[in-house]
Amino acid sequence: MSAEALSASDYIKHHLQNLTYGKFPAGHEHAGEWGIAHSAAEAKAMGFSAIHLDTMFWSITLGVLFLWLFSKVAKKATTGVPGGAQNFIEMIVEFIDSTVRGTFTGRNAMIAPMGLTVFVWVFLINFMDLIPVDWIPQLAGWVGASFFGMDPHHVYFRVVPSTDPNATFGMSLAVFALMLFFSFKIKGVGGFATELTMHPFSSSNKLLQLIFIPINLILEVVALLAKPLSLSLRLYGNMFAGEMIFILIALMYSAGIAAGVFGGFLQLGWAIFHILIITLQAYIFMMLTVVYMDLAYQTGEDH
Repeated sequence: MSAEALSASDYIKHHLQNLTYGKFPAGHEHAGEWGIAHSAAEAKAMGFSAIHLDTMFWSITLGVLFLWLFSKVAKKATTGVPGGAQNFIEMIVEFIDSTVRGTFTGRNAMIAPMGLTVFVWVFLINFMDLIPVDWIPQLAGWVGASFFGMDPHHVYFRVVPSTDPNATFGMSLAVFALMLFFSFKIKGVGGFATELTMHPFSSSNKLLQLIFIPINLILEVVALLAKPLSLSLRLYGNMFAGEMIFILIALMYSAGIAAGVFGGFLQLGWAIFHILIITLQAYIFMMLTVVYMDLAYQTGEDH
């Protein structure tokens, strides 16, 4: 969808709207039926049961790409002089493995592969932000108009799943669920309850400790719930800001030749800088995941 076809405001809104599939609400001409929303208002009215098809498509596609690529290289791996692809992937695996060894103090063979999966998957998801903002949405609009008779202005297709809070919250909640699982498994119900009620304030005086228990519980529960919230919002906020800057730069191409040339240099400069951002955000998400797993393995004495 080009900037010329829409006003600046509509152009920005169009690029920030997900391709939403859900149940049309009462009062709609297709009430009770399931279909694709043709506007932001329709998407909002579909409620919690709606699915962002573009987020799901790219998340799954990039996850499959990661598995296929690493599996292919692993099958062709040799003990001799490695090829370029094997050397690159071995470098990533060794980097993640050394990071996990230096951060995770427990014993669980799943943590390093999980860290590798999180890092590469989030990196690939973030990397989609480097694709020019109009290319894939324009292609989606053409497909919608050519094969489904849709108005291209009503075909929405975001390509960066990490700019959708549903995706980042979903990933962070999965990490949070694993953290709770291992906390209960390693510490037991009693140990985990003690951790939530006996820290950070403690006293040898029984009466005073009784007073501290509800205070500790409130503080620890808030700190616990803040983990998935901060994990998801950090990734979402940084990637959403990056996407917005690319969209604003793209608007310059419709403002004349001089603005378009200047916008081209801005886009190149921001894309180069953004490579650092997408890598850093993938690393931070992976690192915090490993740290949270380590917290789940820490006993009351280490906590």
